[in-house]
Amino acid sequence: MYQPIGHKVEKMFSGIALKYDFLNHLLSFGLDFLWRKALVNKVKKIKPRTVLDLATGSGDVAFSLRKSLDSSIPILAQDFCEPMLEQARIKQRSFPQQGPLKFEFGDCMDLTLEDTSFDAITISFGVRNFENRVQGFREMHRVLDNDGSLFILEFSQPYQWFKPIYFIYLKYILPTIAGLITKDKEAYKYLAGTIESFPTKESLSEQLREAGFQKISTKSLTFSTVVIHQASKH
Repeated sequence: MYQPIGHKVEKMFSGIALKYDFLNHLLSFGLDFLWRKALVNKVKKIKPRTVLDLATGSGDVAFSLRKSLDSSIPILAQDFCEPMLEQARIKQRSFPQQGPLKFEFGDCMDLTLEDTSFDAITISFGVRNFENRVQGFREMHRVLDNDGSLFILEFSQPYQWFKPIYFIYLKYILPTIAGLITKDKEAYKYLAGTIESFPTKESLSEQLREAGFQKISTKSLTFSTVVIHQASKH
C-alpha cells in the first residue's frame, strides 16, 4: 500500500531517534559542530527578534541558537517526528535555561503559524527529506517577516575532484557503520541516497526563487559537501 513520503520519513526517524545524535557526530567526524557554529554565526549577524527552527530533530541547532542569541529572543523549534522531539525535550531538562525555547510538533509542508511571524528561520539537514521542496519553501516564505532571512544548512554536491571519495563513503561506509550501531542499515542507505541525489547549490537557489525568495547567497563548507543558503524576500 502506498504511503506518503513524509510518513515514511517520520517512521524512519522514529526508529533511529535514540542513536541519532551519536551517529551524527560519528559519521560527520565531528564536523557537524563546526557546521552548526557557522549557521548560528550567520543568524547572529541579522540580530533577529524571533526565531523558528524547523525540522529541529533532537534540537541541536535550537540549543546552539539559544546559547548564542540574546536571552530575550524567543525560539520556537518544530519537527513532525514526536520521538525526535522527545529526545530534544529530554536534553532540555538538563540544558541551562538561557531564554525561552519551545519544542512542538510542526510539518514544514503545512505550517500552522501566522504570516510574517518570524524574522529568522533555520532548517538543518531537513530539506532533502521534503516531499515537495518548493511547497515547503513557500510555507517558510509565508511565515518569514518581510525583512527577515531563511537559513538552510544542508548537504550539497561536492567539488568534482572530491566526488569519488565522498560517494564511496556515502554508498558503502556510512550505511555499514550506521547499520551496525542502529541495526537499521536501510534507513542510512536512504539518507545516503537523498544526499547523493540532492540538487546543486545553484539548483536549490533556483527552487528558492520559484518559492518567492529574491536575494539568495551561499556559503560552501567542507569541500562543498555542505552549503548554507541564506534567502530573503527582497
